[in-house]
Amino acid sequence: MSELSKTSVPGIYRAHKKACDRKGRCDCPYVIVWRHRGRQHKERCKTFNEAREKKSIRDSVDSKPVERARFGEYFASWIETYAGRTQRGFSETTRPEYRRTIANHALPRWKTWKLGDIETRDIRELLTAMRNEGLSTSMIRKTRASLSTLFATALEDGLIASNPIRGVRIPPPLVDNRPEKERPKALTKAELATLLSAIPENRHLFFEFLVHTGLRISEMIGLTWAHLELEGSPKVKVREQFYRGERRKLKSGAGRRDIPLAPRMTERLIAHKEANYSGPDEPVFTSDVGTELIRGKVAEKVLNPARDLVGMPWVSFHAFRHTCASLLFANGKNIKQIQTWLGHADPAFTLRTYIHLLDDGVGSADFLDDAIEIGRGPWTRDPED
Repeated sequence: MSELSKTSVPGIYRAHKKACDRKGRCDCPYVIVWRHRGRQHKERCKTFNEAREKKSIRDSVDSKPVERARFGEYFASWIETYAGRTQRGFSETTRPEYRRTIANHALPRWKTWKLGDIETRDIRELLTAMRNEGLSTSMIRKTRASLSTLFATALEDGLIASNPIRGVRIPPPLVDNRPEKERPKALTKAELATLLSAIPENRHLFFEFLVHTGLRISEMIGLTWAHLELEGSPKVKVREQFYRGERRKLKSGAGRRDIPLAPRMTERLIAHKEANYSGPDEPVFTSDVGTELIRGKVAEKVLNPARDLVGMPWVSFHAFRHTCASLLFANGKNIKQIQTWLGHADPAFTLRTYIHLLDDGVGSADFLDDAIEIGRGPWTRDPED
């Protein structure tokens, strides 16, 4: 092993080879030495000038004030005081999400690390580990968004030289090897009828509408009469959501969509409007006192008792959304149409989520005979000619 000897510059050493007599000029390399994440690191350089240049760059990085800020300490103060980085401010309903995602996934890894020691590859390794643990794309995306905001604030505070999360992509999904019982499950027509028979009649329209539209429960609760067009070409205009007691904008542009209404559903909504309408900005489906429904209370008082009574403990609000997707597939809608109907940002996500609802195999080839016959005209030469 080469022996290191000091040079005129602290932190730069000469790595003399064993055979070197150290007399006169020699071609032995130089080595710069520094500490990172509590460990000593070394890098070889061919010339003294190269070593001095790299040492200068390393010193400029190490001199940043980030050396005094550790991830865990910064996170603890940031999560309590963060007020947004734009004029729109910051919604308090988002703070718990930021706290939960960072505390559950990033903090265990980086709590004692200095902010400046967290690099792009560390972010990528974290997101990949989350994917390998089977966490959803939604959870990984939320974690990335939370960390991006934290590091962007640290950059504005002058604690880091650059945002390490910039350019880091969400890792691609793994092949869905989950057992069938863990995959998104749709209700069959028979199961839906059985479940509805156990639901109070005054809530039938609510759950049937969930199946018809495939709305997310927050979008459903946020629906007002201004969002329904019941004349001409009847449709639902999805424009906002009601989440954790607050009316909010949709999370993405893809969520903003118009969903057509079938004739019988339109008739039932017209009757519902005649009996319950109290203004365009009032919710279509209300609590017993006329206010917006609370997701947890609807589950506790209506859905959960009904599903337990008929032996379907797996049914959640999202099962009605899956049922809508299943019906759309069964009636010939293509992936792009279903993506738009459900408000997904990416048709690939729609396909990955519901691929198990499609038929296996390649199907029959009978249609090819008809296609080929249609293609034959009087100009086609007979093989005997």
